[in-house]
Amino acid sequence: MTRTIVIVGAGQAAAQAIQTLQANEFDGKIALIGDEAYVPYERPPLSKGLLAGEIELEKLFFKKPAYFAEKGIDLRLKTSVTRIERAAKRLKLDDGSTLAYDQLLLATGARVRRISIPGADLSGVHYLRGIDDVLGIRAELAPGKRLVLVGAGYIGLEVAAVANKLGTQVTVLEMMDRVMARVVAPAVSAFYDQVHRAAGVDIRLQTGVVAFEGDGRVTAVVTDKGDRVAADMVIVGIGVVPNVELAKDAGLAVDNGIVVDDCCRTSDPDIFAAGDVTNHPSALMGRNIRLESVQNAVSQGRAAALAMLGKPEPYNEVPWFWSDQYDLKLQIAGLSEPTDEAIVRGDPATRKFSVAYLRDGVFVAINTINMLKDFLPAKKLIAEKRVVDKTKLADPNVSLKEL
Repeated sequence: MTRTIVIVGAGQAAAQAIQTLQANEFDGKIALIGDEAYVPYERPPLSKGLLAGEIELEKLFFKKPAYFAEKGIDLRLKTSVTRIERAAKRLKLDDGSTLAYDQLLLATGARVRRISIPGADLSGVHYLRGIDDVLGIRAELAPGKRLVLVGAGYIGLEVAAVANKLGTQVTVLEMMDRVMARVVAPAVSAFYDQVHRAAGVDIRLQTGVVAFEGDGRVTAVVTDKGDRVAADMVIVGIGVVPNVELAKDAGLAVDNGIVVDDCCRTSDPDIFAAGDVTNHPSALMGRNIRLESVQNAVSQGRAAALAMLGKPEPYNEVPWFWSDQYDLKLQIAGLSEPTDEAIVRGDPATRKFSVAYLRDGVFVAINTINMLKDFLPAKKLIAEKRVVDKTKLADPNVSLKEL
């Protein structure tokens, strides 16, 4: 009997799972269900090249739409799964039909966290998660327009950089006392704060948002300090929420994501999960974590596919991320914590430096800015949990390879 693998979600994890299945000569049927109108595509360029108009939409697709028909993949776009019937091993779809599976991969990703304040439903208030979001935002960006960004995470700052270069007046409102506070050291936050301010971006820290004002369309943002910031458009970037509802309703283990093992198996042996939606074990951290990163989605997509094929390779990689803002490439490896010791390598004034993190003397993470030569050896130091000499680590003339 021909085996059927159904993948719910058409993001990077799904694309990698399909590639891995085909590379290992899976001879069964594959069905791919996605709620967007697009075949699987790269998400990092959304807030960079696509928003800036520097990349054509089709360049984002991993495979052209015709590819799926050629390979016999049952592609169902603009379609949602409403229920997983585990006993019957079938899915109920929003068009009323059902789809049987032998093995199921949940790559449902995450959705933007919505802001709940007066005026949140006004026209001109945007979120950025998918292609349609970016196309809608790009249509409104223009020289002289006033954009207010709520949230100063790295996606928000990427948007700020692009909009600023397009001539848009940008104001960033951030509740924390520094930008990108969740992911980088204070020295890196201070550097990017200065870079954006020097480029003309108005950054207001420790500032919350209490309302959007306007008659049908947003015209101002009201802060918790009583200020009214004029706005022709607003982009809200206050995090994401994992799409766990299908799994939870089906009785799968859920805890800040779908709980999986190191081969992406859920609490049901025939159901797997991969990508932003998973809560998975991390040998590096010694606990379960949930990651929102391309690296994690791709690696778990591969791990899930191999496990479904009976060729399990446990997933245990050093997490890494990146962000492009202006002429700066920020690369992050490992996961730092607020109590880690941060050591700066190099001079931020040169726009080329790193910040390494130590935990009880062990090298656990790094932030690099235009410092590729530090990034790659740092990943190895992190993976091997090396204890390093702090004096040598602080000297940028000492190669991390030597450590």
